[in-house]
Amino acid sequence: MKKLITVLVVVAMLTTMLGGCSSKPATSSEDLEIGVLIYKYDDTYISTVRQALEAEADGHANATLLMNDSQNDQSKQNDQIDILIEKNVDALIVNIVDIGAAKTVIDKAKAADIPVVFFNREPDAEVIKTYDKARFVGTKPEEAGIIQGEMMAEVWNEGKYDRNNDEVMQYVMLKGDADNPEAIARTEYSVKTLNEKGVKTEELGLQVANWDNDKANQAMEAWMAKDGDKIEFVIANNDGMASGAISALQNAGYNKGDADKYIPVFGVDATDEAKNLIEKGEMTGTVKQDGEGMAKAVFALALNAANKKEFIEGTDYKYDESDIAVRIPYQAYK
Repeated sequence: MKKLITVLVVVAMLTTMLGGCSSKPATSSEDLEIGVLIYKYDDTYISTVRQALEAEADGHANATLLMNDSQNDQSKQNDQIDILIEKNVDALIVNIVDIGAAKTVIDKAKAADIPVVFFNREPDAEVIKTYDKARFVGTKPEEAGIIQGEMMAEVWNEGKYDRNNDEVMQYVMLKGDADNPEAIARTEYSVKTLNEKGVKTEELGLQVANWDNDKANQAMEAWMAKDGDKIEFVIANNDGMASGAISALQNAGYNKGDADKYIPVFGVDATDEAKNLIEKGEMTGTVKQDGEGMAKAVFALALNAANKKEFIEGTDYKYDESDIAVRIPYQAYK
């Protein structure tokens, strides 16, 4: 009888231990770590996305974001990805520094079997498709340029800004990046849309200012010194560069409240700074890129992937014709 009781006690203990072991994986699978790589924290628009991402994660007690500032350095970002992979994170969110490095990032994630969501800076679709656990969240690149062009055509048709009365819009263009698809599309489609709306245009200058306020300011200073009496519109790929251009214009006596000394300036992003400049009448218009909307989509897809679900399962998001990208719409702001 003593032997029987001993056996029963041992069986009961083993059952309890096994029960505890079987429940542990279910508990740990709920505690998710998602690695986030931001191309640089001090980009104004990307900062709004980053803060919105952190707010989304705050609403999910079992999801932790491991945030990284890549400081606009792809080699640094690669090292950060290696560290996150060593930590065996459940998913990666990547705002890539150099879109040409996307294959390297995907190869690293694929080798570790970690899903990855790229956002904002768009790698080539064929590169993303090399890994079935990779997706992209962003905008439709040409849409910002189209909306910008439509707004500019409306302002031009007011008839107040043709300074030399030649019925041709003389403009300068501040381009974000030489190789970035968003910058290329915004640059092309803003002018193309103007032309399609019947506005004749002449480019007086184009400067790649790398989305940077100071570089845009320097370019605008140089243009004002050379063609200050000819420039009729300023087109910028983002609000940071638009703001830099406005500072240069104001140093030259423009856009300070005098209607006779005003050069229309258009940007993209609808940052708080840009909205304030528009409200004060120092900037003409921008195109809203919904940072909060982008963050919600990015987090939703990454959370699903971390939980080993299909990226858009249980959401209202849909893929575009590529079957790997979710698009967040732009809106005019003036």
